[in-house]
Amino acid sequence: MSHDRDFETLAVRAGQERSQFNEHSEALYLTSSFVFDNAAQAAARFSGAEDGYVYARFSNPTVAMMQNRLAALEGAEACVAMASGMVAILATVMALLKAGDHIVSSQGIFGATQQLFGNILARFGVETTYVPATQVDAYRAAVRPNTRLIFAESPSNPLTEVVDIAALAGIAKEKGILLVVDNCFCSPALQRPLDLGADIVIHSATKYLDGQGRVLGGAVCGRKAEMEEIFRFLRTAGPSISPFNAWVILKGLETLKLRMDAQSANALTLAMRLEKHPQIARVYYPGLASHPQHALAMRQQASGGAIVSFEVKGERAEAWRVVDGCRVLSVTANLGDVKTTITHPASTTHGRITAEAREASGIHEGLLRVAVGLESVDDIYADICRGLG
Repeated sequence: MSHDRDFETLAVRAGQERSQFNEHSEALYLTSSFVFDNAAQAAARFSGAEDGYVYARFSNPTVAMMQNRLAALEGAEACVAMASGMVAILATVMALLKAGDHIVSSQGIFGATQQLFGNILARFGVETTYVPATQVDAYRAAVRPNTRLIFAESPSNPLTEVVDIAALAGIAKEKGILLVVDNCFCSPALQRPLDLGADIVIHSATKYLDGQGRVLGGAVCGRKAEMEEIFRFLRTAGPSISPFNAWVILKGLETLKLRMDAQSANALTLAMRLEKHPQIARVYYPGLASHPQHALAMRQQASGGAIVSFEVKGERAEAWRVVDGCRVLSVTANLGDVKTTITHPASTTHGRITAEAREASGIHEGLLRVAVGLESVDDIYADICRGLG
């Protein structure tokens, strides 16, 4: 289906391939391999001379449908799906970088991404320089002759810092390097980084693309040239998404915009109420006028999104009291679910990085992150207030 259809139409129609049975709902193909008509066809399929499915490590019709639908939603030429969001990041850097290369990354990124860059890639000779997410000039100043890409989350996890994607795209183009944007918090329903000049978009499909906390998945979207390099890594290394997980995510995409719009509306209402609570020191939400990058967020996002972070007055004990007081919210570090979740980033998602790194990223002991779902916002707010005193 042409990418020029409206988003809502692409979300339910793009990428579908019907079998000989002409099924209406997309089929789930559970098979490890595919049978060839003869030896010549097998050779042609393995060499790429003939299109077709070969082996589920790197080719499957259900996975292909998910990839093509997400590519359409992001406005990308191609998409490569994988087992998780973290392996999507790993595959991108492994496919496009080599020992001696350099990454410029925004500072306030997901803890596991910091671990990947700082502890794993560094052992293989790829160095990363972190800069404040919102300081565009800092990115330009950090670029070296061996810099190969700029990496950013927008909004960031968990402080919802908003990166000026178009400005970073200008720097990347000027320097002849790639801009990679983690679009997990917004999804293409709220933000399309490629339209703003980014080269590659990465997703933890586990989050909003699935939307109901059921399966793990990841994806990389962009131009065919870079996606072919990433696909070659996938084919060899095998961080493959299962067809079942791809099918669940494919069906999740059908309701993506409806969910994101409703959850974002809940999040804005919640953020406005929390901002007035006397026991809360600060609320981080791009949809609030008080957010430092509110104007930028409203230019490059359709709404503020569904993540609300806030600092209670106090330290870990006061923050944990709020978590422990919840009777409706799920105490889990996952996000993007229709069920609202709450977590204490300093001891969970960012617990493996050093205290100094947390402090540099603004992740204090009193900080809590709420991924707002589809429950009544009155019930969500009352549940949080139970532990605030």
